Amino acid sequence: MSPQADLVIAAGEMPGYLAPTAALVVAAAVIGYLTARVRVVPIVGFLVAGVLIGPAQFGVVDSSEAVEAAADIGVILLLFTIGIEFSLERLARVWTWIAVAGGLQLVLATGAGLGVTLALGGNWRDGLFTGFLLALSSTAIVLKLLGERRENSAVRGRLALSVLIAQDLAVVAMVLVVPLLGPTAEGGGSAGGALLWAVLTAVGVIVAVLVLARRVMPAVLDVVARTCSPEVFLLAIVAVCFGTAYLTALAGVSVSLGAFLAGLVVSESRASTQALAEVLPLQIVFSAVFFVSVGMLLDVGFMLANLPLVLGAAAGALVLKTLTTAVAATAVGIRWRTAAATGLLLAQVGEFSFVLLTVGTAAGLAPLGLADDGAQVVVAATVLLMLGTPQLAAAAARLDRAPVATAGGPGAPEEDGEHRDHVAIIGWGPTALELAATLRDRGVGVVMTTLNPDGAAQAEADGHTVVRGDPTKVEILRLAGVPAARLAVVAEDDPEQAVRVVTAARAVTSAPIVARPLGAVDVVELADAGADHVLDRDRISGHALERAVLSELGHAVAHPDGRRTAVDTTRVVRYAWPEGSGCDHGSTSRPVVPWAPVCVGCLREGTDWVHLRVCLGCGYVGCCDASPRRHARRHAAADDHPLIASAEPGESWAYCFVDDVTVPAPGGAAPEAEAPAAQQ
Repeated sequence: MSPQADLVIAAGEMPGYLAPTAALVVAAAVIGYLTARVRVVPIVGFLVAGVLIGPAQFGVVDSSEAVEAAADIGVILLLFTIGIEFSLERLARVWTWIAVAGGLQLVLATGAGLGVTLALGGNWRDGLFTGFLLALSSTAIVLKLLGERRENSAVRGRLALSVLIAQDLAVVAMVLVVPLLGPTAEGGGSAGGALLWAVLTAVGVIVAVLVLARRVMPAVLDVVARTCSPEVFLLAIVAVCFGTAYLTALAGVSVSLGAFLAGLVVSESRASTQALAEVLPLQIVFSAVFFVSVGMLLDVGFMLANLPLVLGAAAGALVLKTLTTAVAATAVGIRWRTAAATGLLLAQVGEFSFVLLTVGTAAGLAPLGLADDGAQVVVAATVLLMLGTPQLAAAAARLDRAPVATAGGPGAPEEDGEHRDHVAIIGWGPTALELAATLRDRGVGVVMTTLNPDGAAQAEADGHTVVRGDPTKVEILRLAGVPAARLAVVAEDDPEQAVRVVTAARAVTSAPIVARPLGAVDVVELADAGADHVLDRDRISGHALERAVLSELGHAVAHPDGRRTAVDTTRVVRYAWPEGSGCDHGSTSRPVVPWAPVCVGCLREGTDWVHLRVCLGCGYVGCCDASPRRHARRHAAADDHPLIASAEPGESWAYCFVDDVTVPAPGGAAPEAEAPAAQQ
């Protein structure tokens, strides 16, 4: 930025890009929130936001360079994340469905678009261009809906995924071919030579990138991952994405292809899950901007003035897309109900049709042969179909209700398994590995998660399932199956990181969470974050050391026998003091972890006790007033911690020594037990 620009901004003059950018993001957030509240896919909200603020409606945002640049970044990041998710191995596994069903759908839909255009009096160039636009479906919307409806594993979900992969790959060829269809590309041999050169260039770029993916990039990303710095890793991933897109653009190939290939490069690394988790928030933001920019293209005035034409185009696209996709699906042995349901799911026109539309209109092509009106008809019909996709997905589910024993056709992809009813161990180290081995020997499933590549490699070498990535990212926790786990163990050494991980885990699961940080442990902070058990290793090891030394010296060591209570020294004790109890010390009650399994004073003195109490100010475990030494009361007086809670099984009352007040159990606790005054 120039010094003059710095002075202008410092003087208070607003930059030209700020108003449209702020309006776009605010509109997307507000309308996206409203649509989410009424359980509509947020993408629909983004489209509506774009329609409202676009230049043809309220004119809040013009089609400025800032918006277009952000939308382009959204497309790049979208294809990049698609490339990460669909690795080379996964592409090979579903290749039959991709090649046969996907390829046939592209041919049939393109042919249908060509036939309709010729029937309307257009030429074959415009017809082929129209067929390309019609053939593509919305990868972003369909994948989002499949995830939200949990239909990724259904046959129609996996088949839709395969067809979408074929379409995304076909975009590359379409972007190369469309400019050659324009009136200025007349010339037969020269056009054919240009197309051949473009195809050869694209093939060369693809081969080079795939070699890089197999030979170079995994090692490079592993080196970066060893820094255990999410910031550095994110920068490296974004550099791979945009660097590859830039190099493919220099070679004359689409940046969309470059972004997709960059994703495939990253997918071959063991750090691919972490890459996806880091990039996903960026992709969501910029993809939202992209869909808002799509909505901005719609001219509501034009749509209303030409409503029969627009509705006819939308209805025609709906019918043709459903039929062509259904026919293609039956070619790989899919039953007709599932095939028709897949057709409904993919019946919309996709976001990359807008990319082709821009390229084609610049080359002088007109969709449906309708000259200047063709582009607006396509935009209006596409937006309407996108808005209706959630309803089409629901209709597809109703149509495809009958169960299917097997997914027909050779090369049918295997159903992806999900981790369930296991223990998720988040973190790495000797303690975590020992726990994982113990659980495995007892027949309990374990999934480990760590950002450290060396730790992940050691856990994998020990035979454990490992998800690599930053456990504060929801995507990583989801891949590790934390939402469906029986128990989550947070074994992060750094206490602050442990709090962040517990917070993230609690947001996705209601299962118990055990936290084992090292260093200074803040029980209140961990408890507020959602931990049910907190292991303070220093305190636990300290009492173990005391017992070992006293035993070695021949001193009596107090310990519970099978007939008496042993306090759980990891479970967080919470007691929300009720209002109106007649006690003025309720504010001193805080989440605590018991110091020891028995009375601390009796342990030190070698004496005996009757009942155990836990101090609600610090976690000290003392014996009751019926015990010879009354350590609970003595601790309360010495440390000015007047509140205690019973540690006896089945009892959930608490007591204030100063005010002589017994209070009942907090909401959700066990029924209050009898608490005679003599037993306080």
